[in-house]
Amino acid sequence: MATLLGPESPWTERNKIYRSRNILTRIRQSQIAGRGFSRGTQLPEALLQERDNRARWHGIPVLVQELYASSHLNSDFSRTRTVLKELSSLLSMEAMSFVTEDRKTAQESTFPNTYTFDLFGGVDVSVYSGLAPLSLNDDLVKDCLSVLYNCCICTEGVTKSLAARDDFVFFLFTLMTNKKIFLQTATLIEDILGVKKEMIQLDGIPNLPGLVQSFDQQQLANFCRILSVTISEPDVGNDDKHTLLAKNAQQKRNTSPSRAEHNQVTLLNIPGFIERLCKLATRKVSEATGVSNFLQELEEWYTWLDNALVLDALVQMATDEVEQSSTGCNWHRLPQSMKVVNEIMHKVEVLYVLCVLLMGRQRNQVHKMLAEFRLIPGLNSLFDKLIWRKYTAANHVVHGQNENCDCSPEISFKIQFLRLLQSFSDHHENKYLLLNSQELNELSAISLKANIPEVDALVNTDRSLVCDGKKGLLTRLLTVMKREPPDSSFRFWQARAVESFLRGATSYADQMFLLKRGLLEHILFCIIDSGCRSRDVLQSYFDLLGELMKFNVDAFKRFNKYVNTEEKFQAFLSQIDSSLVDSNMLLRCIVLSLDRFENLAEDVRVVEVLSECFLLSFMARVENRLSFLFRLINIINVQTLTQENVSCLNTSLVVLMLARRRGKLPFYLSALREKERAEKYPGCLLNNFHQLLRFWQHHYLNKDKDSTCLENSSCIPFSYWKETVSVLLGEDRTSLCAIASYIDEPYMELDGALLED
Repeated sequence: MATLLGPESPWTERNKIYRSRNILTRIRQSQIAGRGFSRGTQLPEALLQERDNRARWHGIPVLVQELYASSHLNSDFSRTRTVLKELSSLLSMEAMSFVTEDRKTAQESTFPNTYTFDLFGGVDVSVYSGLAPLSLNDDLVKDCLSVLYNCCICTEGVTKSLAARDDFVFFLFTLMTNKKIFLQTATLIEDILGVKKEMIQLDGIPNLPGLVQSFDQQQLANFCRILSVTISEPDVGNDDKHTLLAKNAQQKRNTSPSRAEHNQVTLLNIPGFIERLCKLATRKVSEATGVSNFLQELEEWYTWLDNALVLDALVQMATDEVEQSSTGCNWHRLPQSMKVVNEIMHKVEVLYVLCVLLMGRQRNQVHKMLAEFRLIPGLNSLFDKLIWRKYTAANHVVHGQNENCDCSPEISFKIQFLRLLQSFSDHHENKYLLLNSQELNELSAISLKANIPEVDALVNTDRSLVCDGKKGLLTRLLTVMKREPPDSSFRFWQARAVESFLRGATSYADQMFLLKRGLLEHILFCIIDSGCRSRDVLQSYFDLLGELMKFNVDAFKRFNKYVNTEEKFQAFLSQIDSSLVDSNMLLRCIVLSLDRFENLAEDVRVVEVLSECFLLSFMARVENRLSFLFRLINIINVQTLTQENVSCLNTSLVVLMLARRRGKLPFYLSALREKERAEKYPGCLLNNFHQLLRFWQHHYLNKDKDSTCLENSSCIPFSYWKETVSVLLGEDRTSLCAIASYIDEPYMELDGALLED
């Protein structure tokens, strides 16, 4: 309409834009206050059309109205699909932009179409007026899910809003029974559960056992990606909540099983669930020519394909093109290659779920099922062809040890496999399933030659469940471990997996089995000669070396043969000194072994190794033990104790327990007091140690704590641990074995306020 200011005056344009913004403001205020109109379907269509061009809404508010009007049971669904297609096209462009721009934080100004769609009630219409009535029409539901997923990609607020609607989340699970929309539904569920404040309870899903049993193997693998969010305890991060003090306090508050634990039980009660996961994990993949080339290309764009569900869709599309092609020969190699990578990504999810279940409260039940369904022999048969095949480019990538790191499918697969082996072997008699029959016979022969009884776990191993072939899984792992570059992050996980095989009560036969395969020399090369600087890798090798050498005369002789010069020994000591948190488990092994060897003075081999071994001679000097003891106590306190550094406290206790056995505890405590005075911090060290020991009592004497690990690793009865701590914490200041006797009155800080919070 023409005015005195002209047909297109700036004032008129500004006024219309203002009025457009005023509509947005009123809608948003109504949504917040819960009064007035709160979605676009409540506004006159004529008004929306009038404002549309000026506000650059691209017709979205009107489309939302049409969707609302055409989504009822008696509506014309052909028009509904047209509307959904138009909306999907507008929103998918922004979603693709978000994905290709490194997923920067979404803002309203960045994705105006998504913002407008949400503001005018598009999400609500899609959820309540769209999905439920349309659920009888696969194509419409697929389009509706696509619209919602595109919104979630661009606007986290939409995802959080959907996550807060439990009825909607459980409804989505019911849609997964439809194979035609499974991928779209699973992708949306995954995004929603990723931001949900409270973990869902799986037993709330309608007919969960029937749902799981309806899945084919491909769908079940993708379902594992969703399950991983529901069975893992929330990550507390690296803040104060990560300390043992905070964890203990939280456990006191939360005495009932967590939702994650509850969900684990729910899954284990589904008939055939674990058996199917084992089949998925061990399923063979036929590899096509050119897989390696495709994997190298994939490395460059895997960040966009970090979702196995997306890759599933691409595989399906490629397969469809093959079927539609007259020749098919030009397309065959690519789909087959993609299927290989897809299979790897699926196995990552399956192995993760199995690993979490292995670490849960139902560990023994899970162990029994994994053995029965031959998971380990199956993985052994895949080792060379899939798990550690000759494609090596990714093996040289050094990345963080966090299992959730954003790495390629090949790297994730290897790490998840190694974590599973670690969990499977750790303190469990089923660890011998990692060997084949010939290797089990070798262990028996070692025990026979040494004139020692075979361990019960070895005798009781069901040989029908062990590995097949010329090599067991443990031996294959040792082979690839030696080939890894010095700083390869795989070394960390490999060492952890092998160490878990040795954990528990020390077995001479197990140690000799690994020593005969050159493991000790390999570890020493990595620590001394390889130039390795990764603290994570070095810590894992120190821990493994400790388990390998503990109480074993042959291991110390091999050590001395390799570390045969003062220069090499100093290089070894330098690595130990660089971080006692990393190396203290090895120090504990040396101290314990030295104590045992000194009690075997009639054994010629022991006397020989005591006199010749650099390492034992060094630790035999009391000033060196005292130096380590002082530093171990000094680098920790109650407020900073974590699962990682609490071992420093236990190593300190081992040193003092052995001193107490020999009647030298007063000498050690007196030496610590003199060290304090020399450092001009009287009372500081001993007060700290006193508080640490009080925490130790609270922590390890809790009825839920498993003390057998301390007992097995040290061969010192736990009763002696408790007794020694009680003696050290004695209140009688005349006792020469009580810490309080060595702290001068003005410096006493023995209150327990910290522990009582």
